[in-house]
Amino acid sequence: MTDKKPDVPTNSELKPELVQLQRRLFLRSGLSLGALSMLSGCNLQDGDMVDKVLWAMSRWNDRVQGLLFRPNHLAPTYPASMITKPFPFNAFYDADSAPEIDGDTYKLEVSGLVRDKRSWSLAQLRALPQASQITRHICIEGWSAIGQWSGVPFRTFLAHIGADTTARYVGFKCADRYYSSLDMATALHPQTILALDFGKEPLPTEYGYPLKLRVPTKLGFKNPKHIAAIFVTNENPGGYWEDQGYNWFSGS
Repeated sequence: MTDKKPDVPTNSELKPELVQLQRRLFLRSGLSLGALSMLSGCNLQDGDMVDKVLWAMSRWNDRVQGLLFRPNHLAPTYPASMITKPFPFNAFYDADSAPEIDGDTYKLEVSGLVRDKRSWSLAQLRALPQASQITRHICIEGWSAIGQWSGVPFRTFLAHIGADTTARYVGFKCADRYYSSLDMATALHPQTILALDFGKEPLPTEYGYPLKLRVPTKLGFKNPKHIAAIFVTNENPGGYWEDQGYNWFSGS
């Protein structure tokens, strides 16, 4: 009597299940190429085959995250008792190097696919409807902190400048040489604000004075500080960290 060998599935039989497993793991992990590049020390701008594959996967991941994004789904909010004190400083420079900006002469430049390209003073921004939120800032480095920000709902500002909201992107240029960009759906999200205040006071210099984008549905590096210019475009403007390998969408 011979033992019957167990049935072994063929590659063709296993493939659909493997694809589903890979897809689930991929979506759960988010494929954080920014973290990957930091851990491995790899430069995603070298142009070799590995870089090309990683960039292709990153762009695919951006598209998936964009499709999964829920425009009216709100990030959690918290009571004032949970605010992190002191709130951490984080940038690609130390706090002493944050730019000193004269609020009296400050002008926010506006350009691109908008009807009204006039610059905005801080007084004009403060005259618009304001909103406040206590939300969690989540850093790609692995820490998070809860803070209170107040300012102009970004979709209100975009309406005032006559922005083409069918355009794909909104870009930001900052006084500290930082730059970043958002998809239009996130720009119009009800919790995305142009923050003028932190807590009950105007933004401190180290936290982005005079103007910071607060986007609680994105990772921290998608929240540029010291904003000097905003533009609406159909060409992806990239970003300081995004151009070095971080996933561009980086949100939920």
